Amino acid sequence: MSASEPLSPSAIPEPAAAESTQVTAQQWKWSALAGMASYLDAGSIVALGAGLALFQSELHLSNVAVGVLAAVGPNAIGCALGALVGGWLGDRLGRKRIYQWDLLVYAAGILAIAFATNRAMLFGGTFVVGVAVGADVPTSLALVGEFAPARARGKLLGFTQVAWCLGPVIVLWLAVALAPLGLLGIRIVFLHLFVVAMVTWALRRGLTESARWKAAAAAGGALGHQVGALFRGANFRALVWTGTIYLFWGLAAGTAGIFNPYIIRTLNAGSQAASVALASAGFIISLAVTVTVFMRHSDRGHATRRRLWATGAIMQGVAYALFLVLPFSIPTIIANIALFAAGGSLAGEAFYKVFSQELFPTMLRGTAQGFTFGVARVMLGIWSFFVPLLASAGIAPVAGLLTLFLTISGVVGYAFMPDTSGKSLEQIAAERGGGSRVA
Repeated sequence: MSASEPLSPSAIPEPAAAESTQVTAQQWKWSALAGMASYLDAGSIVALGAGLALFQSELHLSNVAVGVLAAVGPNAIGCALGALVGGWLGDRLGRKRIYQWDLLVYAAGILAIAFATNRAMLFGGTFVVGVAVGADVPTSLALVGEFAPARARGKLLGFTQVAWCLGPVIVLWLAVALAPLGLLGIRIVFLHLFVVAMVTWALRRGLTESARWKAAAAAGGALGHQVGALFRGANFRALVWTGTIYLFWGLAAGTAGIFNPYIIRTLNAGSQAASVALASAGFIISLAVTVTVFMRHSDRGHATRRRLWATGAIMQGVAYALFLVLPFSIPTIIANIALFAAGGSLAGEAFYKVFSQELFPTMLRGTAQGFTFGVARVMLGIWSFFVPLLASAGIAPVAGLLTLFLTISGVVGYAFMPDTSGKSLEQIAAERGGGSRVA
C-alpha cells in the first residue's frame, strides 16, 4: 500500500467489535505511526537539552535567556498552546485533519533550529516546534485510544510511550557520537528529527479517520457536548485528577529531560559527552520497563494498576530525595536516573495517556487532554525559567522541590485512581453518566 493510499474505514474495528485482547498487525502499525508524535516531542526536547550549553556559548545567552528558550519550546509554553488548540480542533474537525498537517509545521521549525545563526532563528524555531508537536500529541493519542481494544488499551498506549523513550535515546546517542563536532553535531541531530518528521508525515497519509469520532460526529456530538461540559460533573473530576498527576509528574520529567545534561555539565559532575550519555541511560531503562512491565500488566485490572502506580511513585520520590542526603556525584546521578526512569514508566505519562482516553467522551477527548497537557506544559515553562537560577545555587533546591512534586502526583494518582481497566469506552461513559452515545 502506498503512503498516499488511504486505509479503508472499514479496516478500523467498529466500537462494539473492538473490545477484545487481540491486537492486530494493523493496530500495531497505527499505534506506531501515532506514537511518532511522542518520538518527535521527546526527541526535540532532549535535542534542545543536549545542545543547550553549546547554544548558550555560541549565541552568548544569559542564564535568563536559557530559561526563556526552555520555556517557549516543545517542553513548555509553545507545546501548551499547540495542545490546547490542536486538541480542540481534533474534536471539532476530526483527528485526521490535524495529523495530516502538523508535522509539516514541525519540520519547518526544526530546520530553523538546525540552521540557527542568531537568537531569532533559535527562539522562533523552538516555539514553532513546540506548537506543532503540542497539536499532534492529544490528537494522535485520541486516535490510538479510540481504535484500541478495551483489554489492550494500556498496551497500545504504552507502545506510544516506547516511542517517547526511543526518540531521546537516538537523539542522545547521536549527540554523544557527534560531540567532537560541537554545535555542528547538535545541528545534525536536529536535521535527523526533520527527516523522521517528513517520513512519518508521508506514512501517516495512509491513516484514516477514527471510527468512533465519525460515529459521534454523525450523532451530533459536536453540537451537544461543548467545551463547557468539561468543567462539570464527572468530566471536571477527571480533568482535575488527570491534570494534577500529569502537572506534578511533568515538572520532574521535564526538568530531567531538558536540564539533566545542562546541570551535570555546569555543576562540573561530568563532560558534555558524559552528561548526555548518562541522560540517555534513563530513557533506555524507561523503555525496558515500559515494554516488560507496563505493556504486559497495565490491562490486568484495577488492583494491578494501583500496585504499579504505587511502586513507581515510591521509586521516583526516592530518586530525587537522594540528592538531599548524598553528594552530587556520578554514582548518585546514576542512582537518580535509574530510579526515576523505572518509576516514571509505572507512575507517569503512560498511565496519564491511558486515563486521558478512558475518562472523557469522544467529542471532548482531545480537548480534555489538550487542556491538561497544555496547562502542565505552561507550568513547566514557568518552572523552566527558574531552573538554571536554582541550579546555580546547587542541586538541593531543585531536588527538594521535585521530591515534593512527585509525592503530590504519586499520592493523588493512587488515592483517586478510577476503575476503568478492561472496560470499553462505551461502558466507562455509561458508568460515569455520559451514556454510550458519546463514548
